[in-house]
Amino acid sequence: MKFKLDENLDVRLAAAMREKGLDGDTVLSEALSGASDEGIFNACKKTDRVLITLDLDFANPFRFPPKSAPGNLVLRS
Repeated sequence: MKFKLDENLDVRLAAAMREKGLDGDTVLSEALSGASDEGIFNACKKTDRVLITLDLDFANPFRFPPKSAPGNLVLRS
C-alpha cells in the first residue's frame, strides 16, 4: 500500500514510514503545495496512494467518494 502525506503533516513522517518498509511520499515532494483539495485527491488517485491528512474537508464522502480513490485517512487528536 502506498501513502501520501498532506502538507499539514511533518515531512519526516514519510522517511519514518519508509524506514518501516512502507511506501510514504509527500505532497511537497510532488510540488503540490498549495494545490486545491481536488488536485491533491486526483494526484493520489493517479498514483494509487492513500492520502493521510489533518484536513477535515477530505472526510466529506460526497466531495471525495471513497470508492473513487485508494482512500483518505483523516487524523484527529
